[in-house]
Amino acid sequence: MDVSKLLADVNNFVWGPVMLALLVGTGIFLTIRLKFLPWRNLGYAIQMIFRQKNKHEGDISPFQSLMTALSATVGTGNIVGVSTAMVLGGPGALVWMWISAAFGLSTKYGESVLAVKYRETNSVGEMAGGPMYAMKHGISNKFIGSTMAALFAIFVVLSSFGIGNMTQANSIASALSSSYGIPTWVAGAVIMVASVSILVRGIHSIGKVSSVIVPTMAVFYFIAAMVVIIVNISAIPAGVAEMFRMAFSFDAVAGGVGGSIIASMLTSMRWGVARGVFSNEAGLGSAPIAAAAARTDHASRQGYVNMTGTFFDTMIVCMLTGLVIASTGVLGTVDPATGKLVSGAQLTILAFSSVFGEYAKLIVSIALSLFAFSTILGWEYYGEKALEYLIKNRKVIMSYRVIFGLITFIGATTTLEVVWNFSDTMNGLMAIPNLICLLWLSNDIAKECFEYQEAVVVREKNGEDVDYNAETEEMEAVHQRI
Repeated sequence: MDVSKLLADVNNFVWGPVMLALLVGTGIFLTIRLKFLPWRNLGYAIQMIFRQKNKHEGDISPFQSLMTALSATVGTGNIVGVSTAMVLGGPGALVWMWISAAFGLSTKYGESVLAVKYRETNSVGEMAGGPMYAMKHGISNKFIGSTMAALFAIFVVLSSFGIGNMTQANSIASALSSSYGIPTWVAGAVIMVASVSILVRGIHSIGKVSSVIVPTMAVFYFIAAMVVIIVNISAIPAGVAEMFRMAFSFDAVAGGVGGSIIASMLTSMRWGVARGVFSNEAGLGSAPIAAAAARTDHASRQGYVNMTGTFFDTMIVCMLTGLVIASTGVLGTVDPATGKLVSGAQLTILAFSSVFGEYAKLIVSIALSLFAFSTILGWEYYGEKALEYLIKNRKVIMSYRVIFGLITFIGATTTLEVVWNFSDTMNGLMAIPNLICLLWLSNDIAKECFEYQEAVVVREKNGEDVDYNAETEEMEAVHQRI
């Protein structure tokens, strides 16, 4: 039996149309159930990122929590995934990435709310939360809830070594090797040392480093991409029009934007939604683990903060990559050496080289390295918290941190396709219990949302500075006196 082929088939099934429909469908349901408040409050949510609530329970600031979540989501998918989606699904795939991200806002909001609502304090005083705790404490049937929680935690731990570790390290090493001839073992050694030195110090160290790396890499990539877009600004209107035409056409051939690429609406939808979800992780249940560590006065406040991760990841960073490719006219380019369409990182480099020339390799290599390294940090924390749920032993947790860091060297120096397919499948399987939990506890999410909207959002939009916990305590004291 061909194990590699079997795993590839299972992986294709897990990430197939049924899963994608469930992911987007849950987002649509929650958006309607919450009366479109995640959409209506997006501007408010962005403001909340920088409003610190240091006196409340939690390990890190709301900003650091978001940066930790973004460090795991903003990765190679924003560069490689977008270009691959546009090659396989046509330019219209980018439109479907935006659409899936729009509904993903509600999904990310809901899972983050549950993570904070049902979080616990562990033996060393740190916050422990995420979908597994929401399943365990929120679902009324304790057997079902505990079983779902255990399965979710196992899937997180297993996928953390592949999707969150080896694939990222391999992306960095491969990019540096192909662009500048740096030996993979050198890149692997540097990644390993840097990872271990940060990870052994725990969430406070990860939060501090992420709060520096993520904004830095985002600004760097934003400026580089905007230069390309501005230089080719005259091609943007036609490029955007072509995207929307192919996104909603049942049998479309790309024009100037995509050469001879043929992609129907269903193909664009499939690849756009798949790469969008893979990029922003809305519905997978990973980001809420970081949300649970935030200092906040209300679960809904952190829900809004964390949902902006989907906005920044897909609607900003992925959009920039897509517009760079579309505006430069490189989509549909055929590699004369292989006779196949140029895709992945090479297509993105080709697009940037139209303006930056040979420096395009440097720009994409730096962006890929920063994006991938930050993903390693974020996913270690996810895996650590999932393992902590399963095995409450601090020595095991510390060992996990060290082993996780050391394995980056293996990922950088070895191509393990079987391991990658297996971990990718585990990554997809995380979504099943998480989405069931979201639908099961949708009333809890709605209650938190509407309560917070009435007690805090409306007043803060009018200029008041509201501390929900302080006001609740004051009201309870008044009731006791009465």
